[in-house]
Amino acid sequence: MSAARSWGAALLALLATVAVAAGSLALGGFDPWSALGALVQGSLGSPNVLLSITLVRAVPLILTGLAVALAFRAGVWNIGAEGQLYAGAVAGTAVGLAVSEGMPPWLAIPLVLVAGGVAGAAWAAVPALLKLRSGVGEVITTLLMNFVAIHLAAWLVHGPMQERRGVFPQSDAVAEVARLPALVPGSRLHLGFAFAVLLAVALWGFLRFTAAGFRVRAVGANPEAARVAGRIRSRRTLLWVFLGSGALAGLGGAVEIAGVHFRLYEGLSPGYGYTAIAVALLAGLSPLGVLITGSLFGALEGGAGAMQRVANVPAGWVGTVVALAILSILAVERLLRERRNG
Repeated sequence: MSAARSWGAALLALLATVAVAAGSLALGGFDPWSALGALVQGSLGSPNVLLSITLVRAVPLILTGLAVALAFRAGVWNIGAEGQLYAGAVAGTAVGLAVSEGMPPWLAIPLVLVAGGVAGAAWAAVPALLKLRSGVGEVITTLLMNFVAIHLAAWLVHGPMQERRGVFPQSDAVAEVARLPALVPGSRLHLGFAFAVLLAVALWGFLRFTAAGFRVRAVGANPEAARVAGRIRSRRTLLWVFLGSGALAGLGGAVEIAGVHFRLYEGLSPGYGYTAIAVALLAGLSPLGVLITGSLFGALEGGAGAMQRVANVPAGWVGTVVALAILSILAVERLLRERRNG
């Protein structure tokens, strides 16, 4: 699908999502325009709301969205970004607790972020090796690894990593020097947003202008043809894509620890790794598009509270809107594919 057609499909999907969401809200007894207006006001109503809520929520969605987009571009169906995010959060917390307050931030922060990326890659390595060595489908293994990571994090904050007082299921706060500084003074927007933008641009350039990026796209289009005609080592490419995808998702977890929460706790993610699938699909697997769609879903996440307060709509309805977005983009792409092939 061309870029113009992909964006056309995304626009149609958004319009369909708004229409179906409004209809569903009306059927549920809610005022759809009041609810949607509250969602917009709660996510874009002021510069502080935009910076401190919407864009902060967008950071993990962008990073996990990039992870999914990279994997899907190579034909790797990585459904494990949620677990890889948790693995990165656990590793980032461990390093953030270990560094001393006397360490300079320019050293402590990279250590936390690198630890998160390495942990995410290591978590992705398990299903990668199962796929490449035993032929086990990655959809099931990456999905199951999510549950392992979520329950591992829950066990840690109830046990070895629980705060010193032993009262709450959370870790102690990471060192001050391991925390990301504010990107805009007076707001909660941290330096992780700039990292996310730079990574999106770098990944776009990598896929479009480098030989390695061409190999990723070729393997995603047809791994056997890439191996025979292009003499591309498909298995090696798939392995590195798997690890790179996991590293991006793990970085998202470490950034959440270093930039937002400063401690590990149970239920850290509201499902960022799953929403990332919708983020990547709605962007047409374009890294630059992920910046836009990640911010869009960040607005949905940020506006949930306003929908609940102003229009008395349960925050869970935002999850319904996300699901509608996934179904809408799949339906529109299927329709366009049938028209193109018919």
